[in-house]
Amino acid sequence: MPFDAATAIAVRTRPELRPVAIWLFILAGMVLVMVTLGGATRLSGSGLSIMEWAPLMGTLPPLSEAEWARLYKLYQQIPQYELVNRGFGLEGFKSIFWLEWGHRLWGRLMGLALALPLLWFAVRGRLGRGLVLRLVAILALGGAQGAIGWFMVASGFEADRTTVSPYRLVLHLGMAVALYSLLLWTALGLWRQAVGPRPAVATRLVRRMTALCCAAIALTMLAGGFVAGLRAGLTYNSFPFMDGQLVPISYGALRPVHLNLFENVAAVQFNHRLLATLTALLCLGTAALGWRRSAGAARSALVTLGLATAAQYALGVLTLIWAVPLGLGTAHQAMAMVVLTAAMLALHAQRRHPIGPTPA
Repeated sequence: MPFDAATAIAVRTRPELRPVAIWLFILAGMVLVMVTLGGATRLSGSGLSIMEWAPLMGTLPPLSEAEWARLYKLYQQIPQYELVNRGFGLEGFKSIFWLEWGHRLWGRLMGLALALPLLWFAVRGRLGRGLVLRLVAILALGGAQGAIGWFMVASGFEADRTTVSPYRLVLHLGMAVALYSLLLWTALGLWRQAVGPRPAVATRLVRRMTALCCAAIALTMLAGGFVAGLRAGLTYNSFPFMDGQLVPISYGALRPVHLNLFENVAAVQFNHRLLATLTALLCLGTAALGWRRSAGAARSALVTLGLATAAQYALGVLTLIWAVPLGLGTAHQAMAMVVLTAAMLALHAQRRHPIGPTPA
């Protein structure tokens, strides 16, 4: 039976969960900012500027010229300095240091923003046992994400490397997407319990297509991680053709063949283009179908998904044609998170709404 306004009146709400939901929405927003900062850090070449993994001692920036000199001397030992930035001086080093330091500081603040309110809400009995366990698991994943970040950065210290390993970059990005999705989905569930569900009607086909959109968006983002890791966006800067052809000649140049999916610049860029196009068509088609076969909150969320998808596709084409300038490249990564958000909102709006409170 479809959920309607009459049913909404009968749903018992739990307003005490509203502060918890708002807290988790803020945390999800912090992850979105973190992903955006990560994109800017990578595009600016700042990610390898800090050679030490110091979760506590690294919280403060250098406070003396001697400390700046020590860190700069460490940076001079890695291939990126020798091959890319040799001779750019202490001031040049400072210009790339601050973005990476800010990225790490934001991660530390996120850990505190999760751990301290979690302890406070748990002590006051505002969280059920299942929710506490879920949030503790998310906290543990956040700690693991910090370790993965260092694992990624350390790959850039290897001989003849000027960037981090694309595989480790995609692992780091994938974990960020997973954390964001967990936080957002949990927050949406709690918010629904706190304020009551908005009337939403959608067919089974629309629900399944929306779920497929979420998966396709995530896959396209991971493919984009390989584009970023190989700096593949700096070549084939035309659209829709690559060197005058739809499929580049060197698509399958590497052996074994499967390496082309991850290490061939031409193949990696083509795959991201293809996935982005298919995902855009799927999302736009789902939005159009949802306009006809859904109502209420579901229809609004699906329209938002369609608009966000169109904007992101156009932004991606411009980013490619202009060879990934810092501003556009950063905006493209941030907009990918916005599209994922829209798809998750649309999917959550179509969930069944049984009478009474439901688990988050």
